[in-house]
Amino acid sequence: MRAVLNAYGRALLSQLHGKMLMLSVLPFLLSVALWAALLYLGLQPLIDALQAQFVQHDAFRASSSLLTSLGLGMFKTVVVPLIAMLLLLPLMILTALIFIGVAAMPVIVRHVGRRHYARLEQKRGGSVIGSVFTALAAFALFALAWLVTLPLYAFPPLALVVQMLLWGWLTCRVMTYDALAFYASADERAELRQRHRWSLLSIGIVSGAVGALPGALWLGGTVLSVVFFPFLAAASIWLYVLIFIFTGLWFEYFCLDALARLRSEAAAAIDLTAIPELSPTLETGPS
Repeated sequence: MRAVLNAYGRALLSQLHGKMLMLSVLPFLLSVALWAALLYLGLQPLIDALQAQFVQHDAFRASSSLLTSLGLGMFKTVVVPLIAMLLLLPLMILTALIFIGVAAMPVIVRHVGRRHYARLEQKRGGSVIGSVFTALAAFALFALAWLVTLPLYAFPPLALVVQMLLWGWLTCRVMTYDALAFYASADERAELRQRHRWSLLSIGIVSGAVGALPGALWLGGTVLSVVFFPFLAAASIWLYVLIFIFTGLWFEYFCLDALARLRSEAAAAIDLTAIPELSPTLETGPS
């Protein structure tokens, strides 16, 4: 746990570095540009399709009864736009995650590595393609769990906890790969994931707790949240980018420190086995 806290402190200091603050600009602009186009082209068709499904299956009556019984009757008029927003939120997380992995993590790796781990050998056991594939594979499971747990949004505190846990798993899975891709071999990465799985997961869950904050903007469920949806989307993307950058720094410091210790242990073990065994020699005269 000391290593986790130490990495947290170092990441917090690095987050305040001018380079890290400026680093959030490019992924944010890329994400906003992409989602501005997607929302312009696809938001209304998505809402219309959901509206048609609700009408076809008489879901408005069931949803109204459920929301009224839960004391959430105010949501009845915006239930379809809210569902559309909740369906889009995981995709926004994915784009921010990919843009951070492609545009920001290489800079984070160089920043941390050159300043604090200049002597650490770079084995390059990962790649940009591997980073994108890892993010997509992890996101597929994340999105499935997200869809299964959507009914829990009728109970906002419980939904917030579930979102935090899902975030924690996703960030742990993706950021561990990105943090070690440049320096560790594939075998070293697997060893570190196995050895430090609970520490890595704890970093992910704490980051997930912070990462759940943008989602809280969407849980207001009021008419205003629907009216100002584009602005809430932009604010959420910006917060996701900042959180991902800090999380990337936290994982980077922890993983490189763990990698340095792993290699030191391996080198010490090799040195011990290389010492010849000294055994007393018995001098014997000619027979």
